[in-house]
Amino acid sequence: MNSSTVYIVDDDEAIRDALSWLFQSRGVKTADWPSAETFLAACTPDMSGCLLLDVRMEGMSGLQLFDRLQELNCPLPVIFLTGHGDVPLAVAALKKGALDFLEKPFNDNELVDRVIQALEQDALRRARQAEGASQAARVASLSERERQVMELILAGKLNKLIADELSIAMRTVEVHRARIFEKMGVKSAVELAQMLSGKA
Repeated sequence: MNSSTVYIVDDDEAIRDALSWLFQSRGVKTADWPSAETFLAACTPDMSGCLLLDVRMEGMSGLQLFDRLQELNCPLPVIFLTGHGDVPLAVAALKKGALDFLEKPFNDNELVDRVIQALEQDALRRARQAEGASQAARVASLSERERQVMELILAGKLNKLIADELSIAMRTVEVHRARIFEKMGVKSAVELAQMLSGKA
């Protein structure tokens, strides 16, 4: 969680300062921007954390920024801060994939709790992404023959049948099987199947 940041985008300096103080007092890192445009210019794909976004701002609105970030496939969870009259807009944003909205004046504890949930959700997404990349790298490390053997293992075939199908010695299949398990970091065909189906 230490690398996660709450990105605060609000054109009211007093609100940005108050929110930054609130989160930092709870040990949560913050960064803030005075407009949607300045955040958009600074936004990078490797940002981790969540976005706290005012619905109404001078220039590009929070909703327009949200639409733009979706076009850019920005995965950051978004929580909107909204005035009473903006609730229908915030509900529409939820339907488009925003995580939540809180009405001003909001309860500090509720806001912090919601943001911490968003940070945890983002951390989980990044961990899954990293696991997926690691798994892809493991599969890529297999030789062509090892991949052929792995496909047959996953099809539930025993060593003898694999040896017959690939016209190789059973001892060779055993060596390939051992290497596949080692490279993929598993101890059994069941573990291998679970890993590749995303259930590990």
